[in-house]
Amino acid sequence: MNLDLPFILTTLPAFGKAVWVTLQLGTIVILTSLAVALLNVALLSLHKRQLTALIRGYVELARNTPLLIQLFFLYFGLPALGLSLSGFTTAVIAMTFLGGGYLTEALRAGIQAVPASQLEAGRAIGLSRWQLLRHVQLPQAWLASLPALFANFIFLLKETTVASAVAVPELLYTTKNYIALYYKTYEMLAVLTLMCVLIFLPLSLALRVVERRLQHGQFGH
Repeated sequence: MNLDLPFILTTLPAFGKAVWVTLQLGTIVILTSLAVALLNVALLSLHKRQLTALIRGYVELARNTPLLIQLFFLYFGLPALGLSLSGFTTAVIAMTFLGGGYLTEALRAGIQAVPASQLEAGRAIGLSRWQLLRHVQLPQAWLASLPALFANFIFLLKETTVASAVAVPELLYTTKNYIALYYKTYEMLAVLTLMCVLIFLPLSLALRVVERRLQHGQFGH
């Protein structure tokens, strides 16, 4: 099998734009998902039965509903209600809904790992519930949850390929367009694979280094 290298070179500018869209979408979704997760664990710390049930219901719905269905519901269903969203906005909302559920569980597990004795000590010196959450629980939960959080960050970045279903011009969408136009299937799949490796592998390795240094306090060594 001979790849058409000159043709591949002509597609690189378009793939460069697709990489930017992928990174932009992934970064926004990671930040918004983390914000949702932090809000959820803060509400869970109130130990209100109705709030807890609501958040647990959200988490189960987010984690057990396929992202593609969420995207189609927003992109094709909402216009029937008079609300139309762009493909990019739809992808951000749907992926935040999904990512918020996963990150909520990761942080919740980290908070539950904080020893009860530390909470008792905090109450003994007069810390409020919010001060306990901010100064005692979240810092330790963050470190305990790093492996799960970073794994979910990579997962969300890879899930940006699903956004091609609603015409977001990321990597997979660009690949399918070139295949449909020029029938250069092997060339485009080769470029797609290369781009994914160049994005995800360095990021995964970098997050692993950050995780190790944060957990063991080795920055600067």
